[in-house]
Amino acid sequence: MESHTTLTTEEVIRIVNRVVVEEFEAEEDRLRPETHLREDLDMDSLDGVDLVVALEVAFEFRIAEEEARGIRTLGDVYERVQRRIDTL
Repeated sequence: MESHTTLTTEEVIRIVNRVVVEEFEAEEDRLRPETHLREDLDMDSLDGVDLVVALEVAFEFRIAEEEARGIRTLGDVYERVQRRIDTL
């Protein structure tokens, strides 16, 4: 993977969406910033843990539990991943 510090917002979105499609068999055309993980993608709390682990593998950094707790939408995921990349 390329250096995380060079990832654009569009690249972050593409990678997050790929993880969601591959790990949770979501339909890519349903993935928008306003998509709710629980209501729209039927993810439960265990799926949320699996998502965090898959994102940590994809981006090669840890996501703090406190940050993960506040994730409700894909937009939340995009924002937290981008913020984490910006601090590397």
